[in-house]
Amino acid sequence: MYHIDAFTDNIFSGNPAAVFPLDTWLPDAVMQAIAAEHNLSETAFFIPTKQGFHIRWFTPSTEVDLCGHATLAAAYVLFNCLNVAQETIVFESKSGLLHVSKDADWLVMNFPSQMPSPCPIPIAIEQAFAIKPIACLKSEDYLIVFEHEADILAARPNLAALKTLNRRGVIITAKSAQYDFVSRFFAPNIGIDEDPVTGSAHTQLAPYWSKELGKSKLRAKQLSARGGELLCDVVGERVLISGKAVKYMQSNIDIPLSL
Repeated sequence: MYHIDAFTDNIFSGNPAAVFPLDTWLPDAVMQAIAAEHNLSETAFFIPTKQGFHIRWFTPSTEVDLCGHATLAAAYVLFNCLNVAQETIVFESKSGLLHVSKDADWLVMNFPSQMPSPCPIPIAIEQAFAIKPIACLKSEDYLIVFEHEADILAARPNLAALKTLNRRGVIITAKSAQYDFVSRFFAPNIGIDEDPVTGSAHTQLAPYWSKELGKSKLRAKQLSARGGELLCDVVGERVLISGKAVKYMQSNIDIPLSL
């Protein structure tokens, strides 16, 4: 097992993920139990395939279709710990083929874009936040736009209200003076009250802010307590999401044969 901090080059920041290289899949229940035991926002497992690798991601409570930071962490393990020689890693996943390449000390993920659509503000979101947002959109998650960066920093949402929503999670975002935009991500429905840095959320954030700001290349900051920085490049129906990563720990785990 590798414990990798993603979207950072300093340990104790960014988003931690557990990464398990496997020869063959463990039973789903065992992988879910491992993810619950580590209690990180995501644990990634991958096996080799003819094209590259097949990757799956588990939160402490459920399997998810896409996870950015754990994909970045898995690619870091392959490039830097397992010394994979190819320039681009191809992951098969529930979200299709995902490509990750190296650019100096950055890792560049090629993900499908999810342009969110405007929608009415759900009552639960109005109840969850003290300040009324200026826009509400939805795709895989609700994307809630606030007027000021300070609104994002100050947000203390009612997680019980957010848990009643019918989407994976809630992204809050605003323009930024230092970056193009900032964000935070809450997903109590899948066992993550607040995710430190959420690569998959930027498949929605990047196309939204690209349209709003009239530019395809964007610098982003997720304003969680740990924090993390991302570079985004909107290319047609894809989003290139770049970040750095660092290894915190490498270890073995013991699994009883009876499981």
